Amino acid sequence: MNRATKSGIAAEAQSKVDAKYNEEQAAECLQWIVEVTGQELNVSGAADNFYEILRDGVLLCEVINTLKPGQIKKIQKSTMAFKCMENINNFVEGAKACGVPSQETFQTVDLWERQNLNSVVICIQSLGRKGSVFGKPSIGPKEAEKNVRHFTEEQLRASDAVISLQYGSNKGANQTGMSFGNTRHM
Repeated sequence: MNRATKSGIAAEAQSKVDAKYNEEQAAECLQWIVEVTGQELNVSGAADNFYEILRDGVLLCEVINTLKPGQIKKIQKSTMAFKCMENINNFVEGAKACGVPSQETFQTVDLWERQNLNSVVICIQSLGRKGSVFGKPSIGPKEAEKNVRHFTEEQLRASDAVISLQYGSNKGANQTGMSFGNTRHM
């Protein structure tokens, strides 16, 4: 990272972003990565550990390829900045391909420049919930499945016979007798 230290309002904003980071959730994400990939890692949720393990994007790409083999064609093993950022970007695109909604993904700089590690945790958690779809362990609550209803034409036409006043009644309520606040003087 070659950015200048933030000051003033930018420093305040960054401290708020950093405060959202949860070590327990990060540890849960790293533990899930260990279960999926079978690699030995330090699963401490400390921000420094989380960042160092994931910053080059190689492990993240391996997670995607474990879930969807061949999704990421080439994983860059270099430590050069643009190669690592390419890995991170490939992970984000791979996560979207696995069903992670785009609002739960992160931007490459969030991880590479350590701008917002919490958004990285959110993305991994979202991907982790999809694990069972790919026959792998999952984390967090089980995702709901679609419950599509199919009505016959006859059932749909039956609703036309219902008079709208039968939907619910407020027993003829109106505003007579209400006095709220002061009268308007013009």
